[in-house]
Amino acid sequence: MRLSRRALLAATTAATAFSSAPPASAAERHRPLRTGFERLAADGYALLEGRRVGIVTNPTGITRDARHIVDVMHADDRVNLIAVFGPEHGFRGTAQAGGSEGRYDDPATGLPVYDTYLKSGRPLADIFTASGVDTVVFDIQDVGARFYTYIWTLYDCMEAAQLAGKRFVVLDRPNPVTGRAAQGPVLHKEFATFVGRQPISQAHGMTVAELARLFNGEFLTAPVDLETVLMTGWKRSEFYDTSGLPWVPPSPNMPTPDTALVYSGTCLFEGTNLSEGRGTTRPFELLGAEGVDGRWAAAVGELALPGVHFREAYFAPTFSKFQGKTIGGVQIHVHDRAAYDPVRTGIALLVTAKRVWSGFAWRSDNWIDKLTGSTQVRTAIDAGAGPDEVVAGWREELAAFRATRREYLLYR
Repeated sequence: MRLSRRALLAATTAATAFSSAPPASAAERHRPLRTGFERLAADGYALLEGRRVGIVTNPTGITRDARHIVDVMHADDRVNLIAVFGPEHGFRGTAQAGGSEGRYDDPATGLPVYDTYLKSGRPLADIFTASGVDTVVFDIQDVGARFYTYIWTLYDCMEAAQLAGKRFVVLDRPNPVTGRAAQGPVLHKEFATFVGRQPISQAHGMTVAELARLFNGEFLTAPVDLETVLMTGWKRSEFYDTSGLPWVPPSPNMPTPDTALVYSGTCLFEGTNLSEGRGTTRPFELLGAEGVDGRWAAAVGELALPGVHFREAYFAPTFSKFQGKTIGGVQIHVHDRAAYDPVRTGIALLVTAKRVWSGFAWRSDNWIDKLTGSTQVRTAIDAGAGPDEVVAGWREELAAFRATRREYLLYR
């Protein structure tokens, strides 16, 4: 980490983080949660006054009464909203995993929608320039996992905004699985992809505004002109259902906050030949393959992992792996989410699946290494390591990341 640069940026980063969102008063702290957008709107959009605004968002960018913020801002004369930028799955959310909506004019507002998916650096900066904006706003609901691509859309857009000389504003929303702790392995830079650009932990335990500050202070080659509009009324220990906000699936296979709770661990099954539950009504909670039987649920159940039970399950995915075939596996039932460790649970499921099912295999492209951020998890499991041994392999790197992370946290 670049300590000298961190010190240089400390005053600037802190100032920009709070310039549009002063620390909450005693009265505000006892009000219901207010998102960054709610605070921006309540202030009459003063932060955007006189600006040509573009917004990076998707279907999760909504108000408390479920209106999309693009529709709200477009109808308000106080905001000069001239462009929308869509991430993976698209601005209106019509594309499946690994897809986007492309360039089009939004039928509801007439605004031009530009595609950011898999674009970065100078090509993305050129899109910002061509759009005519001078301020780029980001408002997307994250789910707390390093391999969920929206946080890397945030990173890429910050980098591109800096290259294009644009101001960047992040509107904060809750981490739905709390911001209590960072968990899991830390990415090694040689494994950087769009499911992990920079060395953060697998479950980062941060909000998007906190991540934006971290990216600006630690990873961007040159810092962007960053401002963040913080939430009030959110505590790091709170899960999404305490927020009072409607849940909109951030992507097609993230239907509920329960999905988000397990995702940072069970998404690892994308790196195997087992189904991660895509094509079912409980993606990432149902896992399985042809030939798997009740021995798996029994084996992982014997580990007595905190906060979770495992049920022998049979299901037939409607798409993705094993489409139309009835397969066996497990369903994850979290009964104490405060005690539950999704990453350790995901590792335990991998270890036991490999032990009880002779057909277990990693994806041939070693995608598991991209998801975990190095070869450590795969090679340890292949060598016969148990869950605790695998977890111990990233302990020192996680401790170092936690120390850096603490400097960028904005909420208690």
